[in-house]
Amino acid sequence: MASLTQPFASTSALEQGFAGGLAAMLDAHHGLGVYILVLANAAYDKTLWTQLAPALAARHVELAAALTETLRRGQRLTEPDDDVLVFLKLNTVGLEHLGAMESRRAGRWDVMFNPIRALRPPRMSGQKFEALLRPFDRAGFHFNKPFLAKEVLWEGDLAGKPARLLYNKFPFAHLHGLLVPEPLREMPQYLTPELHGWAWELCAQSGVPGLCLGYNSYGAGASVNHLHFQSFVQANPLPVQDAHFVHNGGAEPYALPCQRFTKPVEAWLELDRLHQQDTPYNLIYSKDCLHLVARVPQDSDTLSAQGRGYGWSEMAGAVTLFSREAYEGLGPTEFETELAAFAP
Repeated sequence: MASLTQPFASTSALEQGFAGGLAAMLDAHHGLGVYILVLANAAYDKTLWTQLAPALAARHVELAAALTETLRRGQRLTEPDDDVLVFLKLNTVGLEHLGAMESRRAGRWDVMFNPIRALRPPRMSGQKFEALLRPFDRAGFHFNKPFLAKEVLWEGDLAGKPARLLYNKFPFAHLHGLLVPEPLREMPQYLTPELHGWAWELCAQSGVPGLCLGYNSYGAGASVNHLHFQSFVQANPLPVQDAHFVHNGGAEPYALPCQRFTKPVEAWLELDRLHQQDTPYNLIYSKDCLHLVARVPQDSDTLSAQGRGYGWSEMAGAVTLFSREAYEGLGPTEFETELAAFAP
């Protein structure tokens, strides 16, 4: 675990702790899971890639040799099947051909090309939507699993509550983390007034300019049914935060209905209404502000196969693509049409 006093006290502390934690994790743990996590985070950030690429290349050779020898001997693999599959795909592609994340603008939208995220195994986001509240399953995947302890960036008291900040194994935002409030309470991914207020205050009090918290409800891209937010740092506004759009006081309509709140109580009244109607939604908390997009469930027939995996980032106008052809070919009109299909 990195030696951060408070994760969101300052940008420099967060950046240093984030990078130092990745390096220390790679040095201390030699398994596939840690290698994949560090590789995916390094591939997203050019500075991290420069720092970690030599160690990652050496570790890749070691892991490939060990995995090959184990399989040739007919021995049982001890690594999780998900990690083995991801590594086999990586090894087939070749580390030297992986490529770092690329980004461009398509009209007012952010488009990113991140080939390693395409290797991410599906979790709950591929399941059929039944209701916003799904009971917590201790036997399923959650953030208290012992094997995740090595992936914790920071743990302690945050804005008056115990919290845990983990690295995102397949990041799609800058300094992307998984923020779990009161993890030992084992709450499902169902927002409460208390934790809505906590997230609001955390962004308001943060010493990191551009700190945001993303939230996917169940049925809106949530892949883990353990209450959590996704923390990230946005140097430039997300498309959904653009002043040109109607919900921000501008004249341009957004691709689908979006609401902006500057008072937490008013925001909660709308969230409570969506809970009562079992309507999925995505949230982006920023300093003294919340953007809310209510949407159709991820298994809706109105959505494309790719769109069914969309969460807060895509609803905010930032889409990650996994093939160069799709990345270079996506235009603003096509993306706007895809977003419009999410309107409830």
